[in-house]
Amino acid sequence: MESLGFAQRDEALLQTLTLDVLKSSEIEGEVLDAQQVRSYIARRLGLDIAGLVPADRRVDGVVDMTLEATRDYAKPLTQERLSRWHASLFPAAGAAKLKVGAWRDDAKGPMQVVSGPMGRERVHYEAPPAARLPEEMTAFLDWANRTGDMDPVLRAAAAHLWFVTIHPFDDGNGRIARAIADWALARSEDTPRRFYSMSAQIRRERKEYYDILERTQKGPLDITEWMRWFLGCLDRAIAGTEVSLAAVFRKDGFWKTHAGLSLNERQRLMLNKLLDGFVGKLTSSKWSALAKCSQDTAQRDIVDLIDKGILAKDSAGGRSTSYSLKAPRPAAGR
Repeated sequence: MESLGFAQRDEALLQTLTLDVLKSSEIEGEVLDAQQVRSYIARRLGLDIAGLVPADRRVDGVVDMTLEATRDYAKPLTQERLSRWHASLFPAAGAAKLKVGAWRDDAKGPMQVVSGPMGRERVHYEAPPAARLPEEMTAFLDWANRTGDMDPVLRAAAAHLWFVTIHPFDDGNGRIARAIADWALARSEDTPRRFYSMSAQIRRERKEYYDILERTQKGPLDITEWMRWFLGCLDRAIAGTEVSLAAVFRKDGFWKTHAGLSLNERQRLMLNKLLDGFVGKLTSSKWSALAKCSQDTAQRDIVDLIDKGILAKDSAGGRSTSYSLKAPRPAAGR
C-alpha cells in the first residue's frame, strides 16, 4: 500500500471503510445504500469525490461508529463510548421500542438468539441475565483496555467473542462486537488506516461465523476453535485485499504508466471516471456533458487520447460511436 500515491491510498481507504459498513450490516440482514455510505464516509474523511449523495440518519450512525472505532483507537473502551455507538445505530428507535444507549433490562424475558417460525423456534444462545450485566461489562472493559499481557491480535479475537457473548444491548450487539474487534486491531497496528475489511470477509463466511459462535458459546470455556477461526478469517481478509482493491491498484498503475503524458483537466477527469467503472458506453456527447465542454472540444480530447494510445474506438460506428480504455500491453516475459 505504501507504493500507492496519496490519492489512490485515500481511495483504497474509502473503499475499505465502505465495505466494512455495508458488510457488517448485511451480516445482520440489513442492506444499506452503497452510494449513501460511500458519500458520507468521503465527506467525513474530507475527500473530494464526485457525485456525492445525501445519506439518511441510519447510514450516518453506522458510519460514525465505524470511523470512531478505528480513528480513535488510542482511546479506551468505556460504557459511555459503547452507549454512544449503540445510540448511533438506532437513531429512530422509539418506534421499535428499543432501550437505546443503555444495557438491556430483560423486561420482555431472557435475551435469546433464535431462528425458525413462530412456535418452532430454535434457541441458538441465551445471554446472561440483565442483573449480571454491570459486573460482566466492568470485567470485560477492564480486560479489553489492558496492554502488554496478551498479543493484541489475540485480544481482538477474544474481545469480539466476549462482548457478543455478554450481549449487553437489546439489539446491535453483533455490529458493535465487530466494531470492537476493529478498534482492537487498529490498536494492534497502531494506525487508524486499514486496507482490509474483516466484516467483508465475515460476510463471505457468514454461515461458518454463526456456527463457530454457537459452538463456542454452548461449549466449555476453551475458545481455541474460535480463536483459530478468527485468525484464519483475518488472514483471508488481508489476502483478499488484492482482489477487493484491484480497481485501485489498476488506477494507480495506469497513472504511473502515463505519468509523462501531457493531459488537460477534462481528459484527466474522464479517464478517472473510466477507471472508476464508467457505467454504459462513453460517447462524445457524454464526454461533452460530464466535462462541461462543447461537442467539438470533446471530440478533440478523445482523438488526442486515441493518438496517444490511451483510448480506442469501439467496433460499432456511426451515430453510436463509443470509446473505451485501450487494454494495456502485457509486460515482457508474461
